[in-house]
Amino acid sequence: MAPAKMPIWFRSVVVASAVALVLGAGLFGYRWYSRPMTLTIAVGSLDGEATRLVAALASRLAVVNASVRLKLVETTNAVDAAEQFAAEKIDLAVVRGDVGDLSQAQAIVVLAHAVVMLVASPGSALTDIAGLKRVNVGVIGGDINRNIVSILSDEYGLGRANVTFRNLQPADARRALDAKEVRAILIVVPLAERYLALLRGLFLQSPKAAPVLLPIDAAGAIAEKQRAYESFDVPKGTLRGSPPVPSEDLTTLRVSFYVVAQKQLSAEVAGSLAEALMKARRDLLGELPILSQMTAPSTDADAFLPVHPGAAAFYNGTQQSFLDEWGNIIFLAPMIFGGLISVLAAAWKFLRVSDPLKDERGLDLLYALGARIRRTEAAAELSEIEAEIDRVLQTQRARTAARDENALDVSTLNVAAHRLQSLIHDRRILLSARLGSSAQAVRPDIDRIERPAAE
Repeated sequence: MAPAKMPIWFRSVVVASAVALVLGAGLFGYRWYSRPMTLTIAVGSLDGEATRLVAALASRLAVVNASVRLKLVETTNAVDAAEQFAAEKIDLAVVRGDVGDLSQAQAIVVLAHAVVMLVASPGSALTDIAGLKRVNVGVIGGDINRNIVSILSDEYGLGRANVTFRNLQPADARRALDAKEVRAILIVVPLAERYLALLRGLFLQSPKAAPVLLPIDAAGAIAEKQRAYESFDVPKGTLRGSPPVPSEDLTTLRVSFYVVAQKQLSAEVAGSLAEALMKARRDLLGELPILSQMTAPSTDADAFLPVHPGAAAFYNGTQQSFLDEWGNIIFLAPMIFGGLISVLAAAWKFLRVSDPLKDERGLDLLYALGARIRRTEAAAELSEIEAEIDRVLQTQRARTAARDENALDVSTLNVAAHRLQSLIHDRRILLSARLGSSAQAVRPDIDRIERPAAE
């Protein structure tokens, strides 16, 4: 039905429905594109501090309506978190650089730095690791620190020196020291007040007696061989200010805690996550001072733990915007789609089978009718030709109403039709004249035949 023949209310409903459909599709597309992505993250620690820290970050991401959200999966410690990550059960994990299989891991942020601290009881004669002969050393967090124990034993020959390492829970360390079951403690913690207070609480102290921090002089050599570690100097007075403990900067090892992602995580999501976490760090720094250690991972090509390309783009300021990433597709897709539509339309027009009267152009039909008019010898055939002219005109009018690009101009059709009507009129006069002449020629013969009969 032609639009002009539709009721106004029906046309209004059609237009309103089309507008509503377009707006609904646009809203759906926007909501789909801007929907938050939820990632699972495995995290665990002996004291639960890592879980509390990540939970605070996750809550902040939800509060600010970040495009990436975190769903916590609690584990007992960093070893379990690394195992779940290696099994690809979760998207992210908080891991320590020297624990677990991290071959498929790519760093998003460095969450904190943990320092290896080997501490002897107050008043101890120990001054270095070489003095640890036939000594029991308590290791807090034995499972997660197994690699460090192995490295120190190999580097300093502690096995030959009959040094024994005993795993201790934080709650049992003070009792073991007081009972002299161990003479030193190995602990790996961030240099944050919470952990320094924990370390001070393990030892009875007085102004004249303070814990003894043993240096790891071979830290540089160890870091060259074990790239998960780096040599680090504990600042003077870190454990106690007056008198300072240590009395001078103390060389030891440091290892980092990372938030890592699977390699298959998209660059866009990884970049958004890194950006959201760094913004959350800024907002939570006053509430959680330990977040001051949260930094960008190394973006060097030879870094121990490679940074995720999406996170690297954020840190380097090379993140692509929506138009940067999809601009070419947005520009080229309509052109390609339009070209395909044109090709398909041409193919359909070439292949379709229809009434020849509708496939031929109107003027060609009308010209052919003009030749027939000149040849015809019967008035009845002229009437049939007039009927054909009417059909051609109706066909062209229907094409014009349907906005067919092949439809002829109305003025052109009228001129052609008027010419044909003139030809028909002239032909009828000619046929009538011929018919009259024939009648007059036949009449004298009839008179001659009838006259003798009368005589």
